[in-house]
Amino acid sequence: MKYRYQDEMSPPPARRVTDVAITRFEHVFEVEPALMTDHVTQQDFPNWDTLRLVRSRADHLAWMHRHFADKVLSGEELLHDLDE
Repeated sequence: MKYRYQDEMSPPPARRVTDVAITRFEHVFEVEPALMTDHVTQQDFPNWDTLRLVRSRADHLAWMHRHFADKVLSGEELLHDLDE
């Protein structure tokens, strides 16, 4: 197995999903980086690390809910509250 820096540090080309979102990997959506640069310094991530973070996000969210959430609301509930 070889590690090729250029292959790992160059993400696939972005595909526009909406005016503010792009995708580079299947089922992984990002805010358009150009919209973020004024507020958040952009970091270079290796492709494998991006995919590792995506795979572990459900476990991380479950851990956060167990430790910090008094109540977990669905997006549907939040939208309902906004409509009232």
